Parts: sequence; structure tokens; C-alpha cells
Amino acid sequence: MLFTDIQFIIFFIVVTLAYFSLSWRGRWMLLLAASCYFYMVFKPIFILILFGTIVIDYYAGIWIEQSNDQKRKKLLLIISLISNIGILAFFKYYDFLQDSINSVLASFDLRPAVPALTRLIPSRIAEWMTTGEGKILLPIGLSFHTFQAMSYTIEVYRGNQIAERNFGIYALYVMFYPQLVAGPIERPQNMLFQFHSYFKYDFELVKSGLMQMAFGFFKKMVIADRLSVFVDYAYDPASDHNGLTLLTATAFYSFQIYCDFSGYSDIAIGAARVMGFTLMDNFRSPYEARSIPEFWGRWHISLSTWFRDYLYIPLGGNRKGEFMKYRNQMIVFMVSGLWHGTSWSFVIWGALHGFYQIMASLRDKYMKKANIKMPDNFFFRIVNILITFALVTLAWIFFRNSLSRSMVIFEKIGNLSLSDKILSPFNHLEMWFCVFLIGFLLWKEHYFEKIPTTNTVVFFILFPLIAFLTYFLGVITENQFIYFQF
Repeated sequence: MLFTDIQFIIFFIVVTLAYFSLSWRGRWMLLLAASCYFYMVFKPIFILILFGTIVIDYYAGIWIEQSNDQKRKKLLLIISLISNIGILAFFKYYDFLQDSINSVLASFDLRPAVPALTRLIPSRIAEWMTTGEGKILLPIGLSFHTFQAMSYTIEVYRGNQIAERNFGIYALYVMFYPQLVAGPIERPQNMLFQFHSYFKYDFELVKSGLMQMAFGFFKKMVIADRLSVFVDYAYDPASDHNGLTLLTATAFYSFQIYCDFSGYSDIAIGAARVMGFTLMDNFRSPYEARSIPEFWGRWHISLSTWFRDYLYIPLGGNRKGEFMKYRNQMIVFMVSGLWHGTSWSFVIWGALHGFYQIMASLRDKYMKKANIKMPDNFFFRIVNILITFALVTLAWIFFRNSLSRSMVIFEKIGNLSLSDKILSPFNHLEMWFCVFLIGFLLWKEHYFEKIPTTNTVVFFILFPLIAFLTYFLGVITENQFIYFQF
């Protein structure tokens, strides 16, 4: 069930109305049942995978808390982590490893050593686990709820979270439908106590949540899906287009992926807020960042802080010298790239951002040593924003495309001529409308990161206006949110 489907709108209204009519116990049971239904709409059988890891992590958390033996605690944590990472690795990376290993062997004229999954499991099981081409189907949102589940057992092990005794509440923490398939990736400290709370109906929260949802739909359907028409046209295939067209598509893709993913987060956060729940902010105007480190403090915040707390710091962070700091940064970003997708282009995307981070650290170190201070005026702020945007945008090429196609795009952009004409599926008016939408987005997020709703009259004017514009200006397609594939 996509957020942009009318089916979801009906689902949200029915669940929310029922939620406010029930007692606390009825509420969490309703939300758990609704979340199960929401997930099973995609592919019912995959809920068994979630149930299996939920059972393991639920008991692991209790046993970790009850144990006085540090070795036993660590063993239980390892079992929990292996079960989660193992399932994620199997479904997400088996095909990638099979193709990579067999390609290397083939280059030496050796026979494939890793068999296709369909040769290892019974045919009936393979039918629901694989596509028609024999590739493994990835359960939707597996990376997101795997990381959220892992944060629970890690926090219990660290003593920062009391183990949840109510199995239904713990299952709801992992499966809460607004953020089940694409985040934000929540910590147990932020969510579990909320599921034990009874939120009274609050019209201010309802207004705020509905407004955030409305603009989330606008970002997804009006901006992201419109830009995707141009991006898909230019990139598929890239060899048919000139450098200026591909450069325009690359810039458009930066805003497409931002509006697509932040639009999902807005809908998720808003839907939860209507019912009284508070989810963490996942984006804070990232294209206003003046450096790559600042960009990652504003982009996909729930994931970047997850990697910081559960990978970068355990690796040693910046506590073991400068070289180890840079090594840890590169590891984190390459793992982040691999988390996003199963191809070498994602690894390169992560490595590029790791390189950016290291270069930023070296620049800051040199400037501090030389006692150089950059001017902090409007001109230099704009220059730094544009440089940061350019670096991020060029890296998105690897994120969006295969390695071979990325090389074609870079070659074409490198040979760009100002005499080139932009080839477009849009007419001139539609192209300028895309530019206007990007400008409107930047203006809105600079001055109104959240649309104010304290004035009820303003809310009753803006909310239906945004809904009206989304319906009539939106590109109605079956495009899933980009991050659903992760």
C-alpha cells in the first residue's frame, strides 16, 4: 500500500478515527493489527520474516537485561544481531555476492562457484522468494526495520533501555505502520514509552500533522514525480543525450530524491503526529548545507545518527588518532553505500562521501593551523552552499545509475558544450514550471521549514489549497517511493 494510493487515505482515516475511540489497550492492539495489514498488502508471506526476528529480539532483550554475566549478555546480543544481519544479508546481498564472485571467476575462465538460490531450495519456496528471473525478492523496508530492531537490543545491552515485557508493544515498535517501510529509524527510548502512553485528542497536533502530510504529498506527487519524468527520459539511455541534458537531469534528480524521500518522511511523521506520536525529524533543509559534514547533519538524520552511534563510535570514532578517524569515516560511508543498494555504484557513492568528509576535515585542520578564517558573509555562504550542492549532486549520479551508465554520464557532462540544447519530454512551459517548483521548495524550506498551523483559519485555507493543488498538479503514476527498494 503506497502512501500516494487512495487506499492509504481511506486506511489512515479509518484507523485514526478508530484509534481515538478506543482505550489504551485497544489502541495499541488496533495499531499493531493495522500495521500488519499495511505490511501484508505488499506481500503477505514476508510478515513471517518480521515475526521471526521480533520473537528473537524480544526474548534476547529480556534475557540480556536479566543476565548478570557479561559474556552471556554479549553472546545474546551477538545472536540477536546475527539473526537480523543474517536475514538482511541473505535477502539483500546473496544475488549481489553471487554475481560478483561468479563474474570474477568467469574473468579467469573458471566455472561459477556460487549457485543461484533456486538450485538450493525447494521449488515451492523459491516461487514466493524469487522473481521470474530467479532473483531474490527483497522484503519491502527490510533495511529500515532491521536497523530499528538492532538499535533496541544494543540499547538494552548498553543499559540505556529497559527491556520491553509486553510482546505486542515491542512488535508495534518494530512495525508501526507510518515508519515501517522507509523510516525514520527510531530508537527505543523515543518510541516505546509513547506506545505505553494515552494521548488525548489534540486539535493542534491534528492540524500540524495533517499539514505536514499535505506538503509531503505535494513534494512527492507534484515535484518529485514530475522531475522523475525528465530524469528517466534523460538517463534511460544516457548515451542518447548530450551533456547539458544530462547535467540538467542530474540537478533535477537531486531534488527528485529529496522531495521523494523527505515527502515520505513528512507523511509518516505527520500521520503519527495526528495520533499524538512524535517521530524524529529526518530532514532539515539539506540543500542549504555549507559543507558535506553539515549536509549529513541535515540529510536522512535517523540513518546518519544510527551509523554514528552504532558503527562509527564503536570503531573508535575520532578517539584513536587522525588516521583511524579517517579510516572509520570511510568505513561508515562505504557501509552506508552498501546499505542503500547491492551494486558497486552504491559503494562508490558512499566512498565519494567518505572522501568528501576526509577532505573537509583536512581543510579545516589546515585552516586552523594557518589561522585562516573564512569570511561569514552572504556571498561566501552562497558559494559554499553551491559547492556543497555540486559535490552532492555529482555523487547522486552513482546512486541513481549503474557504474557503466555513470561513466557515460560523466563523460558526456565533461564534454558539455554551451551550444547544446536541452532535450526534454516537456515543452518550455513545463520546464520552467519545474524550475519554479524547485525555487518554491527552496524558498518555503528556508522561511517555513514547518508550515505554521496555530491559526485555525489559515489552516482551513492552506490545507485544502495544498490538497487541491496536489490533486490537479500531481503526476499520477504508480511510482513507488525511491527508498522503498532499500
